[in-house]
Amino acid sequence: MSEGAYNALIMHENDNVATAIKDLEAGDIAIAKGESGTFEVKILKKIPFGHKFALKDIPAGSAVTKYGETIGLATQDIRKGDHVHVHNVEGTRGRGDKVRQGAH
Repeated sequence: MSEGAYNALIMHENDNVATAIKDLEAGDIAIAKGESGTFEVKILKKIPFGHKFALKDIPAGSAVTKYGETIGLATQDIRKGDHVHVHNVEGTRGRGDKVRQGAH
């Protein structure tokens, strides 16, 4: 990958996930660009275009944050570089029965 190129975006400086802007394979190094700089993450499992991966370890029950907002809670431990999707996140947006962590 050329210098300055990236293959993932971080939408907000407080996010703990990034979004792949191309298909990423297990073992790839994702170059995630965000407001606070560029971060490298080794991808653990295939990440399809448009899907999220963890920028750091996210313990079970912790908030998954995108756009600076809690979008769900981890239903299991999610390792840095793991695919973040419906198989390991329970959505909380728009649910009156769930209190969003970090909501103002």
